[in-house]
Amino acid sequence: MIITDFKPFVGQHCESTATGSLLNQIGLELSEPMLFGVGEGLSYIFWNMKIMDFPFIGGRVKPDVLTENICRNLNLELKVKETSSIKKAWENIEKPLSVGKAVGIKLDSYYLEYFTSKIHFAGHYVAMYGCDEQFAYLVDTDQQGGKVKTTLKNLELARNEKGPMSSRNKSFTIDKKGKVTELKKAIKTAIFNNANEYLNPPIKNISYKGIEKTATEIKKWFKNSNDIKGDFQTTSILMQRAGTGGSIFRNLYRDFLKESYDLLKIDGINEAHKDFIEIAKLWKNVSELFYKVGETSDVKYINEASEALLILSKKERIAMEKLKNISA
Repeated sequence: MIITDFKPFVGQHCESTATGSLLNQIGLELSEPMLFGVGEGLSYIFWNMKIMDFPFIGGRVKPDVLTENICRNLNLELKVKETSSIKKAWENIEKPLSVGKAVGIKLDSYYLEYFTSKIHFAGHYVAMYGCDEQFAYLVDTDQQGGKVKTTLKNLELARNEKGPMSSRNKSFTIDKKGKVTELKKAIKTAIFNNANEYLNPPIKNISYKGIEKTATEIKKWFKNSNDIKGDFQTTSILMQRAGTGGSIFRNLYRDFLKESYDLLKIDGINEAHKDFIEIAKLWKNVSELFYKVGETSDVKYINEASEALLILSKKERIAMEKLKNISA
């Protein structure tokens, strides 16, 4: 039961790769930056809890929301299934596969054999395009190998794992439900919604306010850390290379704005694109400073990163204000 003509999406970020693969099947081939932008993907969060080894820094909207936004803005039908039953979970992917339809799956990457880094992360996404008696055939990010496979038993364990960001054996399919929204219209809607959401964070550790808060919090983190090298170098790698497209997703949003300007020819979008060129460079600098903190344990790099974060908070707020105004 393998879809022989399946065309995998080649991407850097897991959710856009899985969703892009499902969209390819229904004849919608968009770039990863365009998917990220139409999905209103840009955000920021600084999250720290006592049960965590070190604070989490994220640069995108919550898991699941990206796909939901893409489908809403393009007028597509998203069917989501969740269940606590392992038998029902299997039926939820077997049924669409039996009629040649690929399925998006959310799972814990820890159990996937092809992952070399064994950490529990239950907010990972793959597209499944087939199976046999032993293996499930999947599409993962380019850095994880693209077309890959895992044993059916490991797939079961990965899907049923509990913990932060996990879902109850979540799977989803995407279909057309009428006329697909014109891309130019979808872009304008997505830019406005993303900017409006970004400029009105519900709490102070999200969006530009969260970046400003991080500028202060990293000094406390550095002072109280039991593993400066591990904490800051791991965070640096997550910001730059762990499926973010570089610069904590800012490279993807920068490229989305370039594509959007090429289509819409709105000067304000071009101005914001130029802003995000600089913003992306600054985020890369912050990640490099974090790495130096880990290498040296020198507080001067924390202070430099703190100053850069204050600049980033202001720059991102101004850029998103421009985008909200021109897309209103």
